[in-house]
Amino acid sequence: MNESLIARPAVLALELAAGETPDRLELTRDEAQTLAGLIADDLRALLPGVEASRLAVAGALFDGVELLRPGFPVFATLEELARRVPRVTTAGGVVAFGTHEGRMPAQPLVPDPAYAGGPMRLIPWMLLAPADLADELAERMEVELVGRGEAGAATADFLMRTLGMRLEHARFLSRDDLMALTCVQYEHVNLAPLWTMLEAALLTPYKEETALGSRGLPLRYLEGRVGVPPIAQWFARAGNKGTNPAHELAGTLFELRQYAALLAAHHVPLHLEGDIAGTVGFLVEPVADPDPAQPAPVLYAHEAAGLGMAAITVAQPIPGKARVLAHGYPLAPDALAPLLDALAGSYGTASEVHALGRILLDADGALSAPAPALH
Repeated sequence: MNESLIARPAVLALELAAGETPDRLELTRDEAQTLAGLIADDLRALLPGVEASRLAVAGALFDGVELLRPGFPVFATLEELARRVPRVTTAGGVVAFGTHEGRMPAQPLVPDPAYAGGPMRLIPWMLLAPADLADELAERMEVELVGRGEAGAATADFLMRTLGMRLEHARFLSRDDLMALTCVQYEHVNLAPLWTMLEAALLTPYKEETALGSRGLPLRYLEGRVGVPPIAQWFARAGNKGTNPAHELAGTLFELRQYAALLAAHHVPLHLEGDIAGTVGFLVEPVADPDPAQPAPVLYAHEAAGLGMAAITVAQPIPGKARVLAHGYPLAPDALAPLLDALAGSYGTASEVHALGRILLDADGALSAPAPALH
């Protein structure tokens, strides 16, 4: 019977009042079961006939980035657990999962406190519908939930009392509604190209997808990861340099940091084309091998307002023109020290970093390094 049920995932979206935070991110098993019963009452009013489907609720409060990850691991785990419950042998029924002795039944159902600061929390739920009803139910969910899917007063009151918070709204959304809402949010802050990459990772992971960042940086999704071209090479060759190339490159690096942070939150790896995808929070762009006949390589820090150390260049300070060996780009707040260690280890530099106080470009617009004067 379980195998013939089709999952229709959704969320209960909680919009917190200004300045409010929940006392905790997880419900106990008993609390989750109470909440599931209240949700079932609400859904019976919104979706007549829903009793033919099984309702499964995860008693945990997530951020959107945690739910919209490749393979939808939170929903996949909830579905797997719901299908396993032995006492529910028919399509209908209500099952809920919360903590027992302080632990959720599976790790994917544990919210990450790092994402707990947003103004909206999401409680995942799904309907496991008989195959002959699943398509019609999905269509009704798309229409009814977004149109009139406000949770009942009893549901909202229970959550506010149990979690010690005030809510502005509590609304049911299908997972597709959640994706559409996230798309609009990212477009509103000029991150539409990023959503193109994420949508591919979520819905068509087997297909290639491309987009251009707002400053022209090419993005390519392929085989589960997002690639960008070697930054300095691309900018020198094809970047929009305007009247102030250093300022334009700083803007591109700022945008890349935004992309990197959100891709990491959604668990989509970022890499330089031709290199492996890493999870260390920085990118390294090799340029040339060291020349053993020349001075030892040195680390130079390019700096820009709002970015701090925007990029690190490894170069041999050859009189007349430095020999650039590599560029490193710290993308995460805690990535600078590991990046410096990686560059020093790879190129045998001293640990000292020479701050340039600006972004230094050569005549072609490529990241460069100072060179000693010719005598």
